[in-house]
Amino acid sequence: MATAEQLDLRVYTLDVARRALAASQQLATVSGDVKQRWLRQAARLLRSRGKELAAANAVDLAAAPQFGLSPAQVDRLRLTPATIESMAVGLEEVAALPEPIGEVMESSIRPNGLEVLKVRVPLGVVFFIYESRPNVTADAAAICIKSGNAVILRGGKEAIHSNRAIADLLSEAALDVGLPADAVQLVSTTDREAVGHFLALDQYISVAIPRGGEGLIRRVVADAKMPVIKHFNGNCHLYVDVAADLAMAEQILINSKCQRMGVCNALESLLVHAQVAKQFLPRAAKALGERAVEIRGDERTRAIVPSATAATEEDYAAEYLGPIISACVVDSLDDAIEHINRYGSKHTDAIVTSNLDAAGRFTAAVDSSAVVVNASTRFNDGGQFGLGAEIGISTDKLHARGPCGVKELTSYKYVVFGSGQVRE
Repeated sequence: MATAEQLDLRVYTLDVARRALAASQQLATVSGDVKQRWLRQAARLLRSRGKELAAANAVDLAAAPQFGLSPAQVDRLRLTPATIESMAVGLEEVAALPEPIGEVMESSIRPNGLEVLKVRVPLGVVFFIYESRPNVTADAAAICIKSGNAVILRGGKEAIHSNRAIADLLSEAALDVGLPADAVQLVSTTDREAVGHFLALDQYISVAIPRGGEGLIRRVVADAKMPVIKHFNGNCHLYVDVAADLAMAEQILINSKCQRMGVCNALESLLVHAQVAKQFLPRAAKALGERAVEIRGDERTRAIVPSATAATEEDYAAEYLGPIISACVVDSLDDAIEHINRYGSKHTDAIVTSNLDAAGRFTAAVDSSAVVVNASTRFNDGGQFGLGAEIGISTDKLHARGPCGVKELTSYKYVVFGSGQVRE
């Protein structure tokens, strides 16, 4: 295949997309056994080529300062023996998932004898855009191929050498087992204009999936001619109900906010019923303060927690991804629901309550991809939900919502069997 350095971007991106479409048409009839063998062979190659991967990763790490990466970003960029093993295990876990393609989702026999089947099929070609986490290269490819889709991978410039080394191993494994050679393609250029060219090729690419900062996602949504599976941000809420177990609420608050702050399912907003606010907010403030988390609250919160600073409208809508949390005292469950639906990002929202009616109303009325009762927001994750892996979390309602695993990268078609029936 020609590289972007040899051809102009328009010709290069068209060539990649055409090859991906051809590969997707072959993948539609590839057996589940072949895909499993590819995943397991890729896992073996990752484990056996650790030195090669480390050498490629060292080039990216050396260049990290010129890209202005933070220590946390450098940490996400780094490939260690543990992260390589984790990638390999992830591929094996996807291999062990049930084969989705060809699954009969529903079936019926009509009065005239027609047998109507609703059958799971691939989407086609996935254009996946992501930032500086090279392990995502293997994860995304695994989910796409398992679900019968060809994938075009466009990683961040910060990880280009690491991504290329991983993608080369995935392609080698494909050749070893007879998978279409172009089923997994890594975009060879770091030129950002290439993304725009790909996003215009809706006759070849079925869906675009951006995974990264809000700026990247909004750019993809604005430019894409094909559907986009996305979430812009994760302003996740915890509501402590009047009937809450306050010890449980404190534990869930700290885990949701502090277990890992820089991820989309971390807690950003705390709502507390007025009747338990004087009991709960001081203990919450103490626990958050011990972890250096700043509280930005409304007037009633600040009256109970003097160390809290004043919250603004922007604070209630913010995804901090760091040691800040907004807080608000509410008078009722309905007020909490109204606040969440007004300021939230439709990602993950939780309630702590022992009242089943309150839990039922909350889960029905809060419009989010995951609504959690008496547990941490951090559980909104493909692995935690038993999907095996995920390519992202969608806050859309069409076509997929929540963690997007293998089945979320499929569609369906109707297959009809007859015995000579004609319509009268």
